[in-house]
Amino acid sequence: MDYLRETALIAAAYTLGCVSTGYYLVRFRMGEDVRRLGSGTAGARNVGRLLGRRALALTLAADALKGALPVTAAYALDLESWAALAVVLAVVAGHMWPAQLGFHGGKGLATTMGAVAVLDYRLVLAAFAIAGVAWLVSRNSTAGALGAVALTPAVAALAGHPPFAVMTLAILAALILLAHRANLQSIFANDAAPSSEGA
Repeated sequence: MDYLRETALIAAAYTLGCVSTGYYLVRFRMGEDVRRLGSGTAGARNVGRLLGRRALALTLAADALKGALPVTAAYALDLESWAALAVVLAVVAGHMWPAQLGFHGGKGLATTMGAVAVLDYRLVLAAFAIAGVAWLVSRNSTAGALGAVALTPAVAALAGHPPFAVMTLAILAALILLAHRANLQSIFANDAAPSSEGA
């Protein structure tokens, strides 16, 4: 069987993922490498710290769009489901490990959100709902977002997605949580710290 279309689209998805919006925006506006500033990543939050809310919103939108485009193309070309899922992995991998930037990019959350929204928008809506509930409990937006990421594969399984799709989402969740490991360590450290109230 000829897998030329699948291979070409997977390669194109990785290449598109490598277009690091945050990196080029900060490079153009400040002449600096965003990965050497702030939190050290090319993600939207770090860009927002440096350039403000408009830059944050632009980076988020562009990163989500580049996740959605190749998956939309996979469906338009009527590729098999395994190929569409491989495209998701490829575009997120490009965002996180862009070859032209020494394989050091963003943390993958917005790009994953854009790609998964095309696969099944209900998963993104569920993730927002979970993140909202988690924020109400913890008052920590990062904890809420990462909790939603961790639970998305389980939500997909409950929604009836096939095992291969659930496994792909689990891989994505693991990659995102690994990329946010410093955030997770900070969250757990704060939770473990003794309260000073009443001291």
